[in-house]
Amino acid sequence: MDDDVFLVRFWGVRGSISVSGPEFSRYGGNTICIEMRCGKHTLLFDAGSGLRPAGRALRASGVTDFDLLFTHCHYDHIIGLPSFTPIYDRSVKLTLWSGHLAGRMTTRQMVDEFMRPPWFPVKLEICKASLDCRDFVSGDVLRPRAGVVVRTGSLIHPGGCIGYRVEWGGRVVAVITDTEHEPDKLDQAVLGLIEDADLVIYDCAYTEEEMERRRGNGHSTWQQGVKLCEAAGARGLALFHHDPARTDEELDEIEKLAKDRFAGAFAARDGQTLKFPVSLHKKR
Repeated sequence: MDDDVFLVRFWGVRGSISVSGPEFSRYGGNTICIEMRCGKHTLLFDAGSGLRPAGRALRASGVTDFDLLFTHCHYDHIIGLPSFTPIYDRSVKLTLWSGHLAGRMTTRQMVDEFMRPPWFPVKLEICKASLDCRDFVSGDVLRPRAGVVVRTGSLIHPGGCIGYRVEWGGRVVAVITDTEHEPDKLDQAVLGLIEDADLVIYDCAYTEEEMERRRGNGHSTWQQGVKLCEAAGARGLALFHHDPARTDEELDEIEKLAKDRFAGAFAARDGQTLKFPVSLHKKR
């Protein structure tokens, strides 16, 4: 494992529901799951269907102690949890975090509600891994591992959603998924989370042309992602949470349009890996 690299790997980039077929083969069909490796520390964000292949990769690489942070608990962000093989392994230590339901439901209650009959054949007690459930409130600064700082903020989405800013080794990666922007307005909470970021992973489910009939669904556009990154001085923009109907060819075209506006933009793909060299002595 590279101790001087901030690694980001996309295990699921599709929103709403997983898809399959030749028209989705290049960008992939798994729903939301992102892996970040801050040197020896591993963080996962969301438990969509992409969590299943992520689990196989973690086992193959011998990672047994890591964190899973939820942005929220809509189906496309939690559906992979019961198929995540590390939770059935006695040697695994997993810390689960959530803050979008603060005051309404704890992280443990959320997972208990999902993994139980009749929604799942057995209860959470079948899991042999050591599960530590932790709660926070939007705006809290989390320190899940030594040297790793995770800042949090509220996003605009039905039922609530949390955006994350991960800082380690002088690098910053932000996860801004499931948020709806207001016309002609930049979200100040989002700007704070993505300021001077090396990479912004942003909800680009729609185009601005589509937003007129999609208002209220809780999602944003690649055009808004570009505006936010320009205003915040961010250097990279990963178009993310692709609409389930969006084909490879359509994503190719959107990626081209986004790159023409913002050189650091790209459409994220299942299995894609980015590496950011770090200076462990540099502070932000």
